[in-house]
Amino acid sequence: MNSFPWLTIFVVLPISAGSLIFLFPHRGNKVIKWYTIFICAFELLLMNYVFSYYFQLDDPLIQLTEDYKWIQFFDFYWRLGIDGFSLGPILLTGFITTLATLAARPITRDSRLFHFLMLAMYSGQIGLFSSQDLLLFFIMWELELIPVYLLLSMWGGKKRLYSATKFILYTAGGSVFLLMGALGIALYGSNEPRFHFETSANQSYPVALEIFFYIGFLIAFAVKSPIIPLHTWLPDTHGEAHYSTCMLLAGILLKMGAYGLVRINMELLSHAHSIFSPWLIIVGVMQIIYAASTSPGQRNLKKRIAYSSVSHMGFIIIGICSISDMGLNGAILQIISHGFIGAALFFLAGTGYDRIRRVYLDEMGGMATSMPKIFTTFSILSLASLALPGMSGFFAELIVFFGIITGQKYLLMSKILITFVMAVGMILTPIYLLSMLRQMFYGYKLFNAPNSSFFDSGPRELFVSISILLPVIGIGIYPDFVFSLSVDRVEAILSNYFYR
Repeated sequence: MNSFPWLTIFVVLPISAGSLIFLFPHRGNKVIKWYTIFICAFELLLMNYVFSYYFQLDDPLIQLTEDYKWIQFFDFYWRLGIDGFSLGPILLTGFITTLATLAARPITRDSRLFHFLMLAMYSGQIGLFSSQDLLLFFIMWELELIPVYLLLSMWGGKKRLYSATKFILYTAGGSVFLLMGALGIALYGSNEPRFHFETSANQSYPVALEIFFYIGFLIAFAVKSPIIPLHTWLPDTHGEAHYSTCMLLAGILLKMGAYGLVRINMELLSHAHSIFSPWLIIVGVMQIIYAASTSPGQRNLKKRIAYSSVSHMGFIIIGICSISDMGLNGAILQIISHGFIGAALFFLAGTGYDRIRRVYLDEMGGMATSMPKIFTTFSILSLASLALPGMSGFFAELIVFFGIITGQKYLLMSKILITFVMAVGMILTPIYLLSMLRQMFYGYKLFNAPNSSFFDSGPRELFVSISILLPVIGIGIYPDFVFSLSVDRVEAILSNYFYR
């Protein structure tokens, strides 16, 4: 066991280095940007080094553990540790944050604050995925809210204040339930609060109380995931946010809700999870159909992609609630896969807006002629989003299907019905994605417009697009790369809490 506090360094480094940005000269935008990219990339490379040398993939237990007493009076500990399930989201966070920082065009308004907020989010996300303490998990969950609110309200579109206010009301409201659930679990059967995940996982609760805790956590994670009907903040937020913020929202922030569902609802409250799973599967199926049906009616390009995200999160919910090895592994693969694809689509939507200054699909058309590189990358990633074989989304959704079919928990007729409705959702997906491509790139609207000399992707934008496209194709061809991280941990979760 390596005793060096690697995880603490990963959590503290971005926000500490980000604080130094305020010492930079106010107008040194380029220096600030490259400094931020260097910190993001350095942390990502350091994480890859540490996980390669010190993390044992075949060990399902928590590794690289750290446990320090933080606040003596309150008996509060700084507990960190990772397993195969948290490894994927942590590496995804480093990768997407680095590319989102590189993708941000020169920020003219308060560049120092923008880049500090990007690094503060980086710290919060790594902290959340490596927390082994309920109170620390809540603190890291809250650490995300203020940076996202400021990024929305300062660098968003025309309705940025409305969308930022809606975001903070929804997510802060959900956080109240998270805190109540954490305190309830920590104080149950003890005068002193016990926030340690391991202690809570071994604790048994009366069924009614466990259901009460479960509902509290579920509301918090349903807002962030998002699960219908608590999803309405997402299209508004994506519609107004700067595309670097959209990349972080779609790539990482939504995955925090899915991560919490497994880490807390599934591991800590397994009996309640067994009770709620059939109902959540119904919600997940409804979500796939509802979002896929609503998406074609969105005129705003980013809102259409946002509803696509809501639809794809339905597969994650179904995988988590299938209570089968294959279903949960499929959900984890979908978390990683959609993290890449969602971030890439929002980035390309933003690069298109930078050129034509139009966000409504019915005002676009003919972009393929003047911007062939953007057209090619956008088309490939849209096909990845609709689960084209050979792309990461195909295996993720296929394995969730198999997880439902091979799972032992549900009756045969209900499994047939669920898979049929999921298949209908998968048929609706190409309809809204291909119609989006047709409205954007085909026809002659922009081609015939005056001043239609638009320039195509530059080297920076091509680099970001290809950097995201490579893992999407790589995972599609060899999904074992992701499964090798999670398969032992998934087996341990299910055998410890569900197959007893």
